[in-house]
Amino acid sequence: MVKRWIALLLSAAAACALTVGCQSSGSRGINAGESKTGENSSGAAESSEADNSVVIAMDPNSEPAAGFDPAYGWGAGEHVHEPLIQSTLTVTNTDLTIGYDLATDYSVSEDGLTWTVTIRDDVKFTDGEPLTASDVAFTYNTVKESSSVNDFTMLDLAEAEDDTTVVFHMNRPFSIWPYTMAVVGIVPEHAYDSATYGANPIGSGRYILKQWDRGQQVILEANPDYYGEAPQMEQVTILFMEEDASFLAAQAGQVDLAYTSAAYSDQTIDGYELASYATVDNRGFNLPAVPESTDEKGRTVGNDFTSDVLVRRAINIGVDRQEMIDNVLNGYGTPAYSICDQLPWYNEASEVEYNPEEAAELLDEAGWIMGDDGVREKDGVKAEMNLLYSTGDSVRQALAADFANQMGELGIACTIEGVGWDTAYDRALSEPLLWGWGAHTPMELYNIYHTIEGTGSAQYSPYSNETVDSYMDQALASSDLEESYSLWQQAQWDGTTGVTQDGDIPWIWLVNVDHLYWVRDNLKVAEQKIHPHGHGWSIVNNVDQWSWE
Repeated sequence: MVKRWIALLLSAAAACALTVGCQSSGSRGINAGESKTGENSSGAAESSEADNSVVIAMDPNSEPAAGFDPAYGWGAGEHVHEPLIQSTLTVTNTDLTIGYDLATDYSVSEDGLTWTVTIRDDVKFTDGEPLTASDVAFTYNTVKESSSVNDFTMLDLAEAEDDTTVVFHMNRPFSIWPYTMAVVGIVPEHAYDSATYGANPIGSGRYILKQWDRGQQVILEANPDYYGEAPQMEQVTILFMEEDASFLAAQAGQVDLAYTSAAYSDQTIDGYELASYATVDNRGFNLPAVPESTDEKGRTVGNDFTSDVLVRRAINIGVDRQEMIDNVLNGYGTPAYSICDQLPWYNEASEVEYNPEEAAELLDEAGWIMGDDGVREKDGVKAEMNLLYSTGDSVRQALAADFANQMGELGIACTIEGVGWDTAYDRALSEPLLWGWGAHTPMELYNIYHTIEGTGSAQYSPYSNETVDSYMDQALASSDLEESYSLWQQAQWDGTTGVTQDGDIPWIWLVNVDHLYWVRDNLKVAEQKIHPHGHGWSIVNNVDQWSWE
């Protein structure tokens, strides 16, 4: 163990030694004997580089495998974030409403099939060429054909009407298109090569990619020709480190902000504060909502125990979410009741109180009677579940174990099993799997609960409700984005049916995991919007607004 920690410390130091920013980060005006004015104990002023640069440690999984190409997931996918190097048409505001970046206005036709967007006329790519509507159309037509992480089947064609007007022709109404426009970085039509662009991106965003050492670091520099407010942080260095190496790098003073988890939350680091950021990065189990059968592919589908809605409702109110937060997350999390807690389209009807007594009554009503061995039975069958979690994820494993213990108190015997994602999707058709979700778009609800055409079931769990489908279809067909929010809310619960406690409850949501970071004392991180799933680039969405005090 000692050798392992020494090796990790050396690894952290070696990784930092590769960066331009690490040397200066150790000399910021925050150590003993230094003042907030940027002078050290000898009276010498700090360098401008130290005042205007920041070094950040992120998880190695945050490094984009395909590089910084929006067509292959940069800025989108599971870890949604602003692409920084490229501009986007829109942005999500702190309250998750829509704001403008390149766009100056947009409108949608009454039938929802045509979106017209006007853009700024003062934007240039970093090679000096102007950004026009032709580049926007080219980008969207490219990602439609190439995107490996986002669904663009709703888009038929993008075309430039003139230099400042782009028109999107849709295959079907898609009211939440502004949320898609917030994550697609615009690339230059004249200089885009899919084979090379990811490693050498040309954009018009706040930052330029100065250096990328694969597997080690990324260095971004402020774009001197950026059309917006000049970034306060002129250089941003991202180190890709395992969690324990990230912690040691912070201990050594080699980084200014370092990601961490609840496992380290009881530690302290001199000169750093543990900062916690709210998220919609939820964890929850699917509960197969149909009886067990075998599909045409020979897979087991459905679960005879969880197919009973009374069982699912009992499970939902029989979970002490706060106990999980206290004991698994060390207090760093919030109870999760849906896939979209606190977002504009969230329905508060999703919230439930922990009530083990009522949960027991529901199980009794469903015919599952407590046996002498503490396990409920019905018609000679034990109340049992095998809970799946992704191998190697210690937090999910701990949550699964805690959930199993709580279910045991209700008389439901649970085992837990770590599985790889290569088999998890198929097995989740018949067994509860602990998932992680959360995105800045209502489409997350659609992907979880809407029936897939031709299958009779939602994508990730055997479940279907025509009324729920109808509300979501109406929401997408709406010509007014904000008015569509109420339809998304009704899909969750309309007073009669939905996916909440008094409805079908095909998923049980447990916690939203706070994103934790060690932050150097003098570093002022700008206000964060609620983070989506993925502990990584979201923290630097507004790194241009960070400052040193």
